[in-house]
Amino acid sequence: MQRPSDSSTRAASAPSSTRRSRRAATSLAGAAAGVVLGLVAACAPLPYEPPATPSAEASQDAAPVEAAPAETAHAATGAPVCTTLDASRAAGGGTDVDPASFPTGPTSATFADDAIHPVAEAPVSQLPVTVESVDGRQVEITDVSRIIPVDLYGTLGEIVYSLGLGANVVGRDLPTGFPEAADVPVVTGAGHALDVEAILGLNPSVILTDATILTDDVRGQLESSGIPVVYFDEARTLDGVDDRIRAVATALGVPEQGEALVERTDRQICAALAAVPQDTGTPRVAFLYLRGANIKMLFGPGSGADDLIREIGGEDAGTAIGLTQQYAPVTSEAIISAAPDAYLVMTDGLESMGGLDAMMAIPGLAQTRAGEARRVVDMDGSRLLTFGPRTGYTIASLVEAFYGVPAPELPAS
Repeated sequence: MQRPSDSSTRAASAPSSTRRSRRAATSLAGAAAGVVLGLVAACAPLPYEPPATPSAEASQDAAPVEAAPAETAHAATGAPVCTTLDASRAAGGGTDVDPASFPTGPTSATFADDAIHPVAEAPVSQLPVTVESVDGRQVEITDVSRIIPVDLYGTLGEIVYSLGLGANVVGRDLPTGFPEAADVPVVTGAGHALDVEAILGLNPSVILTDATILTDDVRGQLESSGIPVVYFDEARTLDGVDDRIRAVATALGVPEQGEALVERTDRQICAALAAVPQDTGTPRVAFLYLRGANIKMLFGPGSGADDLIREIGGEDAGTAIGLTQQYAPVTSEAIISAAPDAYLVMTDGLESMGGLDAMMAIPGLAQTRAGEARRVVDMDGSRLLTFGPRTGYTIASLVEAFYGVPAPELPAS
């Protein structure tokens, strides 16, 4: 069931750092097949939860999506990052397991703990601070008592809560759905469109967001409101996790807590990656975004799914077949040509179309190695592509689901 892959090296997207050295040791890139497929490249940014009856034509007629630029490597903190992982790789990596023994059939990647564990309790912010928004504006922040963090995957909300400032959050996006935020008003509607009226009605003292959830109209309304609005880099890579945590912590005046959160997150990511089996067989994995009967997208380079798949020893199918955008509508010819060994999907997306049997009825999906073995791994959509402080747990859960090895125990602090 596993496919040997041609060897190639993945180009670095930022200057070298300790984290990037770790990535180079674990990166598994697949060969790019220059096959012209029936993939429609022009598609609108996918919402985490689009309207119940989206228009397939509207999705395909929208403006093309360009992959977000790679985030720059973070500055050294004086202590080596991923020492545990580097040592384990030098010693031979994770468990020695025969790829032929890896599980087939459907598997749900689960989490024993869905709670947020702050690195501090109600830290005192050092204000005022002036930060540079990713759009180049200088933004002064004088008050963080009423924070609204919103983006496509709940990353900013997860960071704010993990820093210990969850009590200051007055509005959230739908994916910020962990128990601690359950009673906070949601300010995103269908398709994650921001409800500006709802946001302003909550009288926020600062808004944290990124381009994944903004339209030009909403951007203009927020910036003209007089409320400080800080935009963050939306690129989704493991290399960018530390930078995003530091950027949010700086904007909220808690840089020390930001460093503590970075160190904890790195230790957990290292421990999770150290559990990747020595020989994975490099399964080709197709991440499919499913939503109801109309939306079926294959994700590719820059989507974030590609980075996770590489890090756990796989090959991203969208990248391998030459997909140049983050995602595109998929045809039966395209998915058959991609020849995945496994599918990765969001749990709620799978449920939205009626479950596994309904998914396998999509033309082309059953006619692949993945379809024949019904090797489908599903994960909670609010966790899969977050790339926040709980990323180590996401990786650990994927390793367990794909390879059948016990999920590693991650350091709590």
